[in-house]
Amino acid sequence: MKKIAELLTAYREMIAYLFFGVCTTLVNIVVYYLCRTLGMSTSAGTIAAWILSVLFAYVTNRYWVFENRAENAAGILREILSFFSCRLATGILDLAIMVIFADWLRQNDMAVKIISNVLVIILNYLASKLFIFHKEENS
Repeated sequence: MKKIAELLTAYREMIAYLFFGVCTTLVNIVVYYLCRTLGMSTSAGTIAAWILSVLFAYVTNRYWVFENRAENAAGILREILSFFSCRLATGILDLAIMVIFADWLRQNDMAVKIISNVLVIILNYLASKLFIFHKEENS
């Protein structure tokens, strides 16, 4: 039991990111599915899903994953701009993947959405860990 507790402590951040990454992915996929069910295009559904999942991700990453406590306005503004800029970049990548593989190549859009989300999760973690919530810069 002590060994498990040590592992959980050592990998707390990564475990929390994976947990909330799965939750964010679920938000993204469920919103996308609902949008498509309501007759929205692949692009419109992807954009709506991106907006809601990024808002969810920001809150969970800031408070529970990276436990960032930037308190002054400049630090919080830098954090928000960095977070949304990086997420915009991976959101554009997600949209491009959906258009190319689901629309142009006529692959199953839900399967493409899931695969795209795996790539986006990895890129978002690296950006968050290395640039956005880097503790030494925000302390």
